[in-house]
Amino acid sequence: MTVRPAASTVRSEAAFERAQAVTPGGVNSPVRAFRSVGGTPRFIARASGAYIYDIDGNELVDLVCSWGPMLLGHAHPDVIGAVADAARRGTSYGAPTLAEVDLAAEIIDRMPVEQVRLVNSGTEATMSVLRLARGVTGRNKIIKFAGCYHGHVDALLAAAGSGVATLSIPGTPGVTEGTTLDTVVLGYNDRNAVREAFASFGTEIAAVITEAAPGNMGVILPATEDGIGFNAFLAAIAHEYGALFISDEVMTGFRVSRSGQFGLDGVQPDLMTFGKVMGGGFPAAAFGGRAELMQNLAPVGSVYQAGTLSGNPIATAAGLTTLRLATPQVYQQIDRTSATLRAEVAAALDAAGVPYVIQNAGNLFSVFFVTENVTAVPDYATATQQSTGAYAAFFHSMLGSGIYLPPSVYEAWFLSAAHDHRALNRIVEALPAAASAAASASG
Repeated sequence: MTVRPAASTVRSEAAFERAQAVTPGGVNSPVRAFRSVGGTPRFIARASGAYIYDIDGNELVDLVCSWGPMLLGHAHPDVIGAVADAARRGTSYGAPTLAEVDLAAEIIDRMPVEQVRLVNSGTEATMSVLRLARGVTGRNKIIKFAGCYHGHVDALLAAAGSGVATLSIPGTPGVTEGTTLDTVVLGYNDRNAVREAFASFGTEIAAVITEAAPGNMGVILPATEDGIGFNAFLAAIAHEYGALFISDEVMTGFRVSRSGQFGLDGVQPDLMTFGKVMGGGFPAAAFGGRAELMQNLAPVGSVYQAGTLSGNPIATAAGLTTLRLATPQVYQQIDRTSATLRAEVAAALDAAGVPYVIQNAGNLFSVFFVTENVTAVPDYATATQQSTGAYAAFFHSMLGSGIYLPPSVYEAWFLSAAHDHRALNRIVEALPAAASAAASASG
């Protein structure tokens, strides 16, 4: 595959060579390495609004938005101001702050949780919430779904999406058999498989965990059958067998709507995880749920969880400011931009004769380069059948026109309130050539 650079990539190539000498694969998170699309990853010097600027001097319209957190756009002046004020007062105390309380209260105001514990990453949130679920129920088994990614928690890396799918890792080296022995992996949207799992292991299942609307195998919608959505089905069957229903909203929370996927389908989980937007671009995450469950955590309960930098004053300042600025009007604007862009992508691919499916949860969406007979992508197995070559060609054509897409076909596209008409027009202008490139790769 021929890689067409946006402009000069000399400095990025040199930086990547140096990075590979000191960091495994040259990156600190696998999907950044461009392994599934080829070429050299861009090293970013700065960002502002809807744009990132690489060290080679290229201005790129950003459709990654740091994988979701930058809902307001990069370097929003109010967020930067709050961060600077917090930093001047000290960067970490190892003691409680009012900002932690305010951020927790802001989350509780929007989500169906009564108490929240702040942590540092989505992985930490899911790890902690599973420990809590097992501690509360006295059971060991967890049901998860193939293609749903819940961070690199050992027990949840079985059949995970995102970077694992992108790199085609066949198993989970370094994870012991005992660690995954209590993980039951099922096909997403497969209700019969869920029923069978509960029929077989019902008294042993502590919880079902799912991405509220999966985004790490591309955006997959929880399917509705007989008027009942998949999330509502999962909550009902879990409660029937005395298990808990955990909704992972690290990606969708405060992103697909002001109240995340909960704001779209109204299903009230027992426990939830949050991240990305609520950190405003800083390492912050959280988990929460009913008070009766959360009260089992130390120091009031016996389930231990702790973190030196949890509730970091700089991260909480960024997250609290972001959430307070994320008004209903902001979501309406991003939703309109997303709908316009989805229509433009569809038009370009139609004109080029490229088979595709576009799926969205709120403003979050993915483009699947599927075969002609596929009209929807309901699960991981279907997602893995798409043409990674067509996407790679599409990706590099867009990059050559100054548009930065997710460097993996299994990831979602992210927009921000800063994506104005100028940014959108640049994207639209680049689409026909990218669609033609995808058509050539598909043929």
